[in-house]
Amino acid sequence: MYNENEIPPHTKAVEMDFLVDPNVAYLLLASGLTFAMLALLNPGTGLLEIIALFMLLLAGFGIYNLPINLWSLAVLVAGSVLFVVAVFRAKSHWAFLIISIAAIMAGSVFLFSGETWWKPSVNPLLAALVSISSGTFFYFAARKVMEARAVVPTHDLNSLIGAVGEAKTAIQAEGSLQVAGELWSAWSRDRIPAGSLVRVVNREGFILEVEAVEPDA
Repeated sequence: MYNENEIPPHTKAVEMDFLVDPNVAYLLLASGLTFAMLALLNPGTGLLEIIALFMLLLAGFGIYNLPINLWSLAVLVAGSVLFVVAVFRAKSHWAFLIISIAAIMAGSVFLFSGETWWKPSVNPLLAALVSISSGTFFYFAARKVMEARAVVPTHDLNSLIGAVGEAKTAIQAEGSLQVAGELWSAWSRDRIPAGSLVRVVNREGFILEVEAVEPDA
């Protein structure tokens, strides 16, 4: 007998069986890794990290109770390496991407040991859908991030150091100056009257450190 307020034992067993189903364990693992990658691309939200951790913990329970095919795991790792090569390779990246997704899909299908080594434990349609959709998404996302990092800034703030401008207000602890055609916040170790010529000597973020310049200089 069990308390009517408690979950019946057979219900708990059903829940445990559900988590150790190869398709469920694979889907939880893929979802957890997807949310983890999204958290890396968009850090600081907290919600994505929590969802990723929760799904990976559930997937870990299922994986712990399921036999793993080591050769299939090796195929998954090889596919992941080829995926990284596809992201960073300028030429023939499509060929590497296709091969990597095919390897990840094959490794996913046979990730868990079935009745025989050749019999898939994960639904091939599910593995194909997850591998193609997630692989394509993260490929284009990673390429966009790389392209954004490769773009040379159109306005190098460090080029302002040494430039001469005009103090628009009195400058000491704070103030503003006109330099390179734009108005900037500035400060100086010594007080500089408004209208004086100043030279930029340092930069801290978007605040410029300046010093007075004699007109004849």
